[in-house]
Amino acid sequence: MADETNTKTEQEEQKNPPNRPSCYTDKYAEQAYKLALLGATDAQMADFFEVCEATINNWKLVFPDFLESIKRGKIKADAEIADSLYNRAKGYEHEETKVFCHEGEIVTYDVTKHYPPETAAIAFWLKNRQPKLFRDSHDFTSGGEKIEPRCVSFLDAMQPKELPSEPATEEQQ
Repeated sequence: MADETNTKTEQEEQKNPPNRPSCYTDKYAEQAYKLALLGATDAQMADFFEVCEATINNWKLVFPDFLESIKRGKIKADAEIADSLYNRAKGYEHEETKVFCHEGEIVTYDVTKHYPPETAAIAFWLKNRQPKLFRDSHDFTSGGEKIEPRCVSFLDAMQPKELPSEPATEEQQ
């Protein structure tokens, strides 16, 4: 019996180091999940729980269910946003019910609403999914060698360049 009491005390000490007792409750895991779904950062969660950000990080280490709740919320939110971005990039359609008042009567009509692909969503998707091919800044290199810009005067640029001579055709001879 004494061994069980000692074991419980050791477990409690692991969860609550000898410093201040933790204000963590089991409800925080569900609240953290919902905050993660909303896109809250650790700093924003700390503000919500009225603790410092270091405490949030400690809770993640000490309470695995808290950490898992945050991870689940972030994964679900990211997946839903990625799906929405994907649909905006490729275009989509959905059914919609229109409601009209015609000669005093309520009339409903089902329509399919079409949304064309959105260029900004396409660009954002490609820049993030294939950054080497679709990036804003480019390294202007040729065969691994840096291409050096050169200054050309206006007069040099205006000089006609000689075109390579073409062989004469039979008609010209």
